[in-house]
Amino acid sequence: MNQIALVYHSGHGHTEHIARHVAAGADDTGLAQVHVLRAQDVIANPRLLTRYEGILLGSPTYLGGVSGPFKTFMDATGGLWREQALRGKLAAGFTVSSLPAGDKQSTLISMLTFAMQHGMQWVGNPVMPEQHSGVPVEQAANRLGSWTGLMAQAAHGAAADAFTPGDLRGARLFGMHFAQALQRLAFAAEAEVAA
Repeated sequence: MNQIALVYHSGHGHTEHIARHVAAGADDTGLAQVHVLRAQDVIANPRLLTRYEGILLGSPTYLGGVSGPFKTFMDATGGLWREQALRGKLAAGFTVSSLPAGDKQSTLISMLTFAMQHGMQWVGNPVMPEQHSGVPVEQAANRLGSWTGLMAQAAHGAAADAFTPGDLRGARLFGMHFAQALQRLAFAAEAEVAA
């Protein structure tokens, strides 16, 4: 079974709540086992990421980018970058902010750049915004219209679980898509070895 590391930082619990839904979506496929790891805990031993075939990245968007603790995690992988120890692994990212835009795209681009520097392969978010097909916007997955990765919104000062049903369902769909993409990559690698 494919192994996925979901590495996240959450300042107030919102990103952690979305992380748990992303992980549940991946787990629901039966194709992967997800290990949810706090970014702060990976900093001391970033080499543990080499055990996983897939790496999901999650951070709140603070002032147009990843949070300080998440950036510290990214920087701690410098030794892995020099060895290209994460090359070929699958990666994807998600972020949360209190505003519909909130410059979340900048956060996802930072994660994408991080993954590309490590030689990883990036998976986006293929879910079409469901409100365009008549689903009420609060119920709609990908209501914020992001294809680079998953975006979710929680109002400033709201409880950690105060997300629209669409954002929560979108998180599960994103996790499912990642696990399925990882399985396709594994099948392709096996076929290449067999050929």
